[in-house]
Amino acid sequence: MSALPPGSILGIVGGGQLGRMSAIAAARLGYRAHILTQEADGPAAQVAHAVTLGRYDDHDALRRFADAVDVITFEFENISADGLDLLSSIRPVHPAGRILRISQDRIAEKTFMAENDIPVAPWRGVHDRADLGTAAEELGYPFILKTTRLGYDGKGQARIHDASELDAAFDSLRPHPLVAEGMVHFACEVSVMVARNERGEITTFDVTENRHRNGILDLSLAPARISPALAAQAVDLARRIAGALGLIGLLGVEMFVDRDGSLRVNEIAPRPHNSGHWTMNACPVDQFEMHVRAVTNQPLPPAIRHSDAVMKNLIGPDDMALWPQIMAAPRLLAHHYGKAEARPGRKMGHVNVLFPHGSLPGEFGVEAALGPLATAADNAA
Repeated sequence: MSALPPGSILGIVGGGQLGRMSAIAAARLGYRAHILTQEADGPAAQVAHAVTLGRYDDHDALRRFADAVDVITFEFENISADGLDLLSSIRPVHPAGRILRISQDRIAEKTFMAENDIPVAPWRGVHDRADLGTAAEELGYPFILKTTRLGYDGKGQARIHDASELDAAFDSLRPHPLVAEGMVHFACEVSVMVARNERGEITTFDVTENRHRNGILDLSLAPARISPALAAQAVDLARRIAGALGLIGLLGVEMFVDRDGSLRVNEIAPRPHNSGHWTMNACPVDQFEMHVRAVTNQPLPPAIRHSDAVMKNLIGPDDMALWPQIMAAPRLLAHHYGKAEARPGRKMGHVNVLFPHGSLPGEFGVEAALGPLATAADNAA
């Protein structure tokens, strides 16, 4: 595939905030974004050139969508891989459906990692109740029991402390099979965004440190406060995974840093990622533009960071009640996703705060820079 020329149409499957920000990035490069979504006025539809309304498994809608675009990508994983196969029979789809299938299924994902010598936490597949008992014996307590599909933002999982909790967890988590993961005594969680185009050019953004609250990403700090040697190892793992997948597009690789200084890959996401939102203000080319460049086979420039950054998610009604104060705070660079209803636990937007390169502050400095959002950040630490 040669580079897609300006004026071409980028099809994006999914109408959420990642599609919105990808469509805006596409427009900067001269592309028009066409969204396949079930929401007529969702975040991506608000900024798109065109919209096809339909389910992600509706073959008629998929064909109409594919016929109207030049290349296709997607903005979230909870879509039909079979639907992507249909789309790929009509237009190029990047990343490929086989990569989506791996990322959609935790057992397939961990099997792929093992086959490619990528370190992960100890794990066992749980197909029935007997498997769960065996996993408990082999992994020890406590451990995490997760659904293999559809879990996100802390949903679809349970921490098992002792044998008395096995039955309830097995019965409540659906669908089966499940996956049991041994606990990692981690010092922090980090992630790496890696992009690769069809020419085999590859580039990575700086390693990011991530903090969660109530199972949802709360803060990302760039660069991660880990040693240069460990950061280089994280980048190498991300590049190895991208190469082994034959990635065309953008991939988020989440990792745990163990207290012994080792890295273990947690999961992969073949799309723009929440932990890469800091790049929108701290990099000349952000993750969304890099994603668009990769799937349209444009050159990939180095993922340069000109500033240190902190990203904070805006979640639900509590954070959005502070929107007037956020808009009045000169250091908070606000990004609103255009969602009408601020439900509890719903990602409504994010803010970035920049610092001179090499001067990311400590905890008190981060809190002070977040202004009206500082209390929420302090409670999450």
